[in-house]
Amino acid sequence: MDPVQRIQCEWCDSLNEPTATACRSCGAPLDVQNVVSESGWREAPRIKDMTKIEFGGSSCRVEGEVVPVAEIRLAEGDSVFFEHHVLLWKEDAVPLSVLPLQGGMRRLFAGMPFVVSLAHGPGRVGFSRDATGELVVMPLHPGMELDVREHAFLLASHHVDYSYVQVQGLRNILFGGQGMFLDRFLSPRQPGLLILHGYGNVFERRLKPGESIMLEPGAFLYKDASISMNVETQSLTTGLLGGVGLNLVRMTGPGRVGIQSMYVHHKTE
Repeated sequence: MDPVQRIQCEWCDSLNEPTATACRSCGAPLDVQNVVSESGWREAPRIKDMTKIEFGGSSCRVEGEVVPVAEIRLAEGDSVFFEHHVLLWKEDAVPLSVLPLQGGMRRLFAGMPFVVSLAHGPGRVGFSRDATGELVVMPLHPGMELDVREHAFLLASHHVDYSYVQVQGLRNILFGGQGMFLDRFLSPRQPGLLILHGYGNVFERRLKPGESIMLEPGAFLYKDASISMNVETQSLTTGLLGGVGLNLVRMTGPGRVGIQSMYVHHKTE
């Protein structure tokens, strides 16, 4: 089909058939324009109930809106990986295995998941986190790297490489513990799918080279690997007790930054 005749998704830039009402790659409604505030934050798309998303030979259907569920139909040879406690249900014929991970003890002490499971097709399996919020579908194109706060990813397709990165210079104020490690997702050779869960509402902003913004640590959700992050302490004078320090995270572009409106500082799971 002629690309000119296709509809480009404003969230993930994927091309869709002229008759499509939702993006087949991320589920964003195609009949709704980006909602962007004057400060540059755009709302993550509100994925409508029962929206279908395609990845490889498999598909995902997002069900519900308060505590959304991702129902995956896995094709033969496809698989997805996930933290074991987000599994909601599975068909009996869907086998499970464990994804080999490096640095198991280090991940454990850092408060990161050290046991990650795999569900193999063919068959259906459902996932959800036991909290209100939004599912954010992030199609990963070849070469794309995304850093995500711990315990925020719901699932990823097996084409995606999963590791972690230590951010130098961060104090132990982020993410309710060690706070120096982020999940890193990389799609090295072919497109992949990553689904995140954000508490409350999710917003994204694109920073230009050298442009920076300060975030409340609990609000951080994801960033492009090209974004640098550092903790800075703002001194506030109280008068009676001298002063207090306010810790904020400086994010410097270029790249995308995602935040969640409900501040969550996880305890180690």
